[in-house]
Amino acid sequence: MAIRRPSRDELAEIVLTKSVRRHSTGTVLLHHAVADRLGLGPTDHKCLDLLQERPMSGSELAALTGLTTGAITGVVARLERAGYLHREPDPWDGRRQILSAVPERLRDVAEVLQPIRGEMAALLDEFDADQLVSLAKFLNRASELA
Repeated sequence: MAIRRPSRDELAEIVLTKSVRRHSTGTVLLHHAVADRLGLGPTDHKCLDLLQERPMSGSELAALTGLTTGAITGVVARLERAGYLHREPDPWDGRRQILSAVPERLRDVAEVLQPIRGEMAALLDEFDADQLVSLAKFLNRASELA
């Protein structure tokens, strides 16, 4: 007896209801563990991730995360105290400060992530170039939606 292959709609539903949810949960738990290893809270760790992409003001960080400016003040203070962040006056507006990740401390983050990064690299070896393009497209668009 032949096994029926699920339809495209059935496969999409499996991805949406099981795969994406499970990936999201695994990612959250991973980053909680990484934050703990770094002596940070999960929100602090993910804000540091955003600052790693580019320097920005506290109000920009608040807008990106949906956190209040008061909550961002606490995040910034904790990251600065832990040595992961420094502040500089905005050259265009002296009332604002520009927040930047400290590159030397980002090596600590990379070190903690290195084992899982190696395992992920090995996993990606199972996919051809076209599949990797599709994975990247999905992840980038899903991140934008989130």
